[in-house]
Amino acid sequence: MKTEPQTMISAQAAPASRKVLLIGCGTRRTLDFDANRDQPFTLTTLDLVPSHKPDIVWDLNVCPWPIEDNSYDEIHGYEILEHLGAQGHAYSFFEQFKEIYRILKPGGMFVGSCPRWDSVWAWGDPSHVRIINEGTLHFLDAVGYDDVGKTAQTDFRHIWNGDLSKIEVVKSEHQMLFRLHAHKPSRRPDWVTS
Repeated sequence: MKTEPQTMISAQAAPASRKVLLIGCGTRRTLDFDANRDQPFTLTTLDLVPSHKPDIVWDLNVCPWPIEDNSYDEIHGYEILEHLGAQGHAYSFFEQFKEIYRILKPGGMFVGSCPRWDSVWAWGDPSHVRIINEGTLHFLDAVGYDDVGKTAQTDFRHIWNGDLSKIEVVKSEHQMLFRLHAHKPSRRPDWVTS
């Protein structure tokens, strides 16, 4: 079931509707962490389970995802990233974030939430296969690779050429919420493209 765009009533023309993709939606059809609440949007849902009735039935571990390049203003993924890939498997981590980056329009935003690394729920849930913390997000930021050779940072430029910078990270007792900005083109002119 596709959510119809919200409408704003005003004397002036309503702003263009933003396109939002909700990955791993389950039965959810709302945006929990919407920084642009006053802007209308159209929502496309994606989930692995057909009985949840998403717009797109797809396993997020299978890349590429069946979505066009530069097609969404925002992607939201709540409590889904910890179910994808495997801890310590950098290739699957970057493969999934390449899909997020590819699908976002220039200037788009990814909004995610996951259990905090020190929460009982991080490893307590038997379906969790990866933990993401604030340090993990550093590896998605192209400018962060300026630290390679100066710190113990691993160099993933051979498998990552996206550029997602942190807008905000908010931590509660059990959850980490974050928003990332898609820089297209990358802020690194020397970035190798695949």
